Amino acid sequence: MWRCASHRTPYIHHGIDRTAGVAIIRAFPNTLHAHTQLAVIGGGPAGLRAAEVAAASGLRVTLFDAQPSVGRKFLVAGKGGLNLTNNEAPERCVMRYTGPGQPTGIWRDLLADFDAAAMCSWARGLGVETFQTSGGRIYPLALKAAPLLRRWIGRLRGLGVRFDMSHRWTNLVSGTPHQLAFANGTSVTADAVVFALGGASWPHTGSDGAWLRHFETLGITCHPLVPANCGWNHSWPQEVLAAAEGKPLKNIHVSAGDATATGELLITRHGFEGGAIYQLGPALRGMREPAIAIDFKPTFSHARLVAKMESVRRGFLAESKVRWRLSDAACAILARNSWYDAAALASEVKHCVIQLDGPRPIAEAISSAGGVSWSGLDATLMVTHYPGIFVAGEMIDWEAPTGGFLMQGCFATGTRAGRSAAAWVCVL
Repeated sequence: MWRCASHRTPYIHHGIDRTAGVAIIRAFPNTLHAHTQLAVIGGGPAGLRAAEVAAASGLRVTLFDAQPSVGRKFLVAGKGGLNLTNNEAPERCVMRYTGPGQPTGIWRDLLADFDAAAMCSWARGLGVETFQTSGGRIYPLALKAAPLLRRWIGRLRGLGVRFDMSHRWTNLVSGTPHQLAFANGTSVTADAVVFALGGASWPHTGSDGAWLRHFETLGITCHPLVPANCGWNHSWPQEVLAAAEGKPLKNIHVSAGDATATGELLITRHGFEGGAIYQLGPALRGMREPAIAIDFKPTFSHARLVAKMESVRRGFLAESKVRWRLSDAACAILARNSWYDAAALASEVKHCVIQLDGPRPIAEAISSAGGVSWSGLDATLMVTHYPGIFVAGEMIDWEAPTGGFLMQGCFATGTRAGRSAAAWVCVL
């Protein structure tokens, strides 16, 4: 049973100022003091999944979220049809997950515990059937997030999970038990804690990255949160925007350094959006002067392009629309130069370099990179210096491209953290 005192008791925080190296003591306000076996902080996909796994093992679980309701980022993702996962070959899928300092084989192990087949089975258990596209992406048949989320919350309530909304976490004192404080004056003790507060993209859903400074104060090594799966800035001439804004560049190859991506780019007022440039985020962030090189006709060699021009002697760019089937958007970009022979234009078509001015703001990004360093976590996703404290989801320093891999990563880490927390509590 949930135990709750009938009176307010003072809550004393015995913390360590790690910078000054001295102990500090400060009192939390008088608060209602309660205890739970597992506290899950954050009601996104990773937190909900951790709560589900732990509660299914018999733990008494309370989930806290700063927002009035859970799953807000899940619902935003559902506006695109809710791409749950991707049925890519396991070895290739593992390579989708990147980040500095990852332990060898960590994603192979995480995905083995909860893979695409497990995701589909999980959805089916909620009465939600899925379908797979030709590219391997897997969606609910209804292409909606809300019905699935309602059933998921119903399952969690059936497992006994308690939901405490409008609870913004503000402080942790690790111990036996752990002590948690919230901005509304509530304090709670818990045998174990799973943090799943997300990154810093889509802050209007509650995923604002504010937890980072708290973790750094606790001495937990974190990397700065930066935009991932995001657009990149480029200052287009007005004539390019007039001809190409909002138009896609399809069936292209895009490279940044040694990395290459296939897919589409969308020309925007600010620069580029689209799956191809999202995949290149890690490479672009590592470049001193970020730039991409576009191959507009990857299935044609330079020699073949030149040969298709045959006896053309003028108007090469106009002819390329017919003979090479270049799109209006591609021609608008290529029109930045004058072309007097087919060979020079073909070279540009195969390797069109465009300098970038940096990523779009993190609030616009689909996801974020950075967060809790892998060096401070063990294989159970427990913070090594804080036994019984676990982390899941985008709080950890990993990233993956769109296409179902982000959701899969959140569920896989949530599964590991929830299972690990349950095992931890059972041996206390």
